Amino acid sequence: MSHITYKVVRHDSGWAYTVDGSYSETFPTHDAALKAARRAAGEQRISGATSGIVYEDAGGRWHEELSEGEDRPDTDVEG
Repeated sequence: MSHITYKVVRHDSGWAYTVDGSYSETFPTHDAALKAARRAAGEQRISGATSGIVYEDAGGRWHEELSEGEDRPDTDVEG
């Protein structure tokens, strides 16, 4: 099982959460960003339906994968 950490940080004159170098929208307060990060982390753990994924990589090659609906990461929130 993979692990994802949501981190609450200062961003664009406010607060945001970040995961793997990507930022959420900016929130006016730390508490608002923390609440949003907790919600996102919780939603990430919810099982879903198994479905197919098709994507193109940076080299222009197409890939098809099966995403297992039960294969959800462990999550936490820092900040």
